[in-house]
Parts: sequence; structure tokens; C-alpha cells
Amino acid sequence: MLLRRGQRFRYNRLVSRQPQGAATSPPPLPPPSARPPLPRRIWQSMILRGPVVPTTDRDRAFVTEHTLLLHLRPVKLPARTIRFTHTFGLGGSSLVLITILAVTGILMMLAYQPAPGLAHDSIVTIENGVLFGPLVRGVHYWSSSLLVVVLVLHASRVFLTGGYHGPREFNWVVGVSLLVIVLANAFTGYLLPWDQLSYWAITISTGMLGYVPWIGASLQRMARGGADIGADTLILFYTVHTSIVPALLVVLMAFHFWRVRKAGGVVVPPPLPGRVDAEPEKVMFLPHLLMREVSLALVITAAVVVLGAAVGAPLGAPANPGMSPNPAKAPWYFLGFQELLVHFHPVVAIVVIPLAGAIALVLLPYFTSDDEPAGAWFLSDRGWRAARVAVLAGLVLTPAAVVAHEAVSRAWPGATNWLTAGVVPLAAIGAGVFVFLRALRARFALTKNETVQTGVVLAAVAFAVLTAVGIWFRGPGMSLVWPWQR
Repeated sequence: MLLRRGQRFRYNRLVSRQPQGAATSPPPLPPPSARPPLPRRIWQSMILRGPVVPTTDRDRAFVTEHTLLLHLRPVKLPARTIRFTHTFGLGGSSLVLITILAVTGILMMLAYQPAPGLAHDSIVTIENGVLFGPLVRGVHYWSSSLLVVVLVLHASRVFLTGGYHGPREFNWVVGVSLLVIVLANAFTGYLLPWDQLSYWAITISTGMLGYVPWIGASLQRMARGGADIGADTLILFYTVHTSIVPALLVVLMAFHFWRVRKAGGVVVPPPLPGRVDAEPEKVMFLPHLLMREVSLALVITAAVVVLGAAVGAPLGAPANPGMSPNPAKAPWYFLGFQELLVHFHPVVAIVVIPLAGAIALVLLPYFTSDDEPAGAWFLSDRGWRAARVAVLAGLVLTPAAVVAHEAVSRAWPGATNWLTAGVVPLAAIGAGVFVFLRALRARFALTKNETVQTGVVLAAVAFAVLTAVGIWFRGPGMSLVWPWQR
């Protein structure tokens, strides 16, 4: 009886496992099976060995384990982790947007020319002379902006559900690094249209580096590729945007996904009130989670396509180094730092506050305790109530401080120096935040993790308000105006 090679191997292995001297006879040979049709054999040898449409859990497990993209995912996972309100699909949305950015970016590279005299003209050609060029550029633009928002929301979700404790500590650091790389990618791509908006936004942003003590001039020259924004800057940004950053992004993304898988997936939320689960109920990845991910990917793709078609990407006049717009603003995701520059001494706004914030963000998992259960939003009802108070305080006090500083600056124009715009306000803010957190901790009996969470929520809301002020409420000379007066 003839056997195929795989059948002979399994049969010989089974026979070899029989104990020596056993009286049992070897198992019967499997019956011969007919060879499948040629097209199916080719499909199975290249793509999928299992059924195209799996109908049983065993078939679904086989497809998950033997498919190129799916084999990175677990066969089964806790049912509570696939609820949309637990993760909102933010991690998968980030991957979808990065893929869209890669595809549209490669398409635009075919027509873009990274030279000051040609860059703007090549963008005009993409807009006016290439089939679907405006759509491709619009999708790329909105995917980039939306990716920054989605990653910030993803980091917020991980933080607010306690998903950075225990075995996920270092993966939080990797996630923060990914956010920095995405910001670097958006920043370097901002200059490539070489119009007035992008030229002066990059001029303002790189000019902030000059305020760093001792090494500011060197950092600025390094970021610009020279003393001024010019051809070397454009080549540098184009190379970083299309080669260096994507390579780093792919490596860190793979490492991040691997760490998530090794940690057992996303943190499991607690059971519903009144129910205690000894062992969380598990469901098959295929189709329960896969169908959700595919549906969300289609929604995200449709959203950026609609935005790209209906709104498009902005393009101003060609860059003119001799004529600065008023006001000259940084890219929107850096406007919070530019707003800090309005209120504080440059060293405080560009060095002290961002550096302290970055260090605190990276070391956040190591400041907190692993003793508390994770998975619930805001950790507990106490944490939720304290977070609401922090949000309200940030929404009220931050605009009030901005308006008060504007009034003082107009009344006493010479009052902004190192003492009044640096150490004293920063110390006053720090003392106020300390007293505020101590009062909330006593009022709600907060734990250490809940107190840290409240402080981070307050800082995040304050920075978001500063960013909104920079986007919509700053007019000529960076003075406060209503949005319709800009």
C-alpha cells in the first residue's frame, strides 16, 4: 500500500514510540487518500494547507497557526479582552495607519524630488498632473495626523487600565519610544512640501533647540544639516523620513508585538460585578477577534480615504526664506511646547519641563506598584472620581493661567524675565499640584497608583489645553484671539 511522504513519517514515528517488547501490534496503516486537484495542491503548497473556509475550532486553530500573518496571534484568548470598549482597537488602528502611510508614501516617492527648487513643483505635479495624486497625498496627510492621535489615545488606554505593570513594564518604554519615532516621522515629513507653512514651522521648531544650554547651537545645526534651513536640511529630512525612521519603526513594532504576546496579550479586565471567574472564558482568535480587526481596519481605511478626498492636504505658496508668516507656528503636535515658550523662560519651556516629563513618562511603570489589580478603567471607582476632578481642574485652571499671564504681560511688558517667567511660576505650579494631589488622596483615600494616575491625568489635560490654545487661540504676534479673528 502506497503512502505519501508525510503519512509514512507519521506512521514510522508512531511505530517507533511503541515500547520495546510490547505485545501490542502496530496500529493499522491509514487508508490511501486521493490526491487533490492541481489548483488546490498549488494553493495549499504556497498559501494555506488547511481549509479556505474553516468550519470547526480545530480547522480555525490550524489556519491560525499555519498562516503567515495569523500565526503571530494566539489560537485562543480571554473573551473579556476582545470587548471593543476595553481597547477600542487602538493598537490595531495604529498598525493599519502605518501600513497606509507606507503604501501612499512609496507612491508619492515615485514623483517627489527632494530639492528646494523642485520639491514644491513636484507636489504641485502630484496634485494636478498625476491620476489620483490628490487622493493619495490627502490620505497620506490625514493618516499621519490621525496616527499621532491614535497612538496618544493608545498610550492613554494602556495607562488608564494599568496595562504597564508586571511583565509589561519594559514594553511601556518600547511604546513610548514608538510614539517618539512616529512624531519624528511626522516632523521630518512636514518639511517635504517646501511651502511657506512647512518651511517656517520647521524653522520655528528647530529654532527651539537653540535655547538648550551649552549644546543648543550644535543641536540646531545637526537638526538642520547646517546653519540655515536649505538644501541640506531637505535632503536630511527626506532621508530620515523615508529610510531611517521607517526602519526603526519596523524593528520596534516587531519587538513591541512580540513583548505583548510574551506577556499574555493585553491585560485582562476584571469580571463583571457579582461574578467571579476562576478561569476567564476563552474564545477562538478566528473568527471572533479577526473579524473585529478586519472590520475596524476597513472603517479606518474608509475614514482616511473620505478625509483625503473631501478635504485633501494643504499646500501653500513656495517657501520664501525672506518672508515669515505672522504668526509662525510649529506643527500642531509641537504647539503645546511653543505655547510653553510663551509663558516660561526658553530654558524652562524647552529643556526643564520636556526633559522632566519625558523621564517621568519612561520611568512611570517603575514609580508605581504591581500589587493592585490591573485591567479596570481608572483602576477603581475612587480613581475614576479623582480623575474627573483632575480633568475639571485642568480644563478650568489652565485657560485661566493663560489668560492671567496674557493680562500681566500686557500690563507690565518688562516683567517677563528669568525670575518671573521661570523659577517662581514653575515652583508655584509644582507646589500647587503637590497640594492638590495630597488633598485628593486624603479626600478619596487614593492608593499610590491612583494618586500617580491622577497627577498624570492633570498634566495631560493641561498640555492638551495648551496645544488647543496654540492651534486655535493664537493670532498675529502670538497674542490671544478668538478663533474667528485669526
